[in-house]
Amino acid sequence: MTMITMLEGFRTIPVCTLRSPAEARPLGEALVAGGLPVVEVTLRTPDALAGLAEMCKVPGLTVGAGTVRTAQQMHEVLEAGAAFAVSPALTASLADAAHALGLPFIPGVATPTEIQTAVDAGFDTVKFFPAEASGGVRALKALTDVFVDVRFMPTGGITQDSARDYRALDQVFAVGGSWMLPLAAREAEDWEAVRLAVAACVASAEAER
Repeated sequence: MTMITMLEGFRTIPVCTLRSPAEARPLGEALVAGGLPVVEVTLRTPDALAGLAEMCKVPGLTVGAGTVRTAQQMHEVLEAGAAFAVSPALTASLADAAHALGLPFIPGVATPTEIQTAVDAGFDTVKFFPAEASGGVRALKALTDVFVDVRFMPTGGITQDSARDYRALDQVFAVGGSWMLPLAAREAEDWEAVRLAVAACVASAEAER
């Protein structure tokens, strides 16, 4: 089973900007306990790599790195234990690094030109980002009608309610978002509340099948 096939099985990819490395393990354990053992940890804070490495220690959790913007970061996340990488955009250096390292990579796209550039670089699975700001489901539907051989993971501004509309598109293999990781519960270190939110997310996605 390829990593992309595995992600397709989850249908929802939690996207998390860790508040600190200290919350990595309990947050990861809440994801596993809630039935969604996967997470994309964004590189948006100074200690994100340390948090990513901590999450990689959680048994049963598949951890990827998000907001990967440079080839150097591609090397760093692989060393930290990331199973896949996601970027907000695609550059030649990112493509080269992903191919050289053999790290499953989902580049970000928002326009037809960017999608074609990704395909030309050897990627048939992309992140539609920022999804809502780029026209939402209607825009993505128009793109899938043209790029029939490309699979998409929309991310950016998506809620549990709007996620079902994206997942209804045949070429959407998963939806990325953070609604199942409520910040108030994380700040209160109420990991049971997080687990319940994750479980509700899983139940909602399962009801669509």
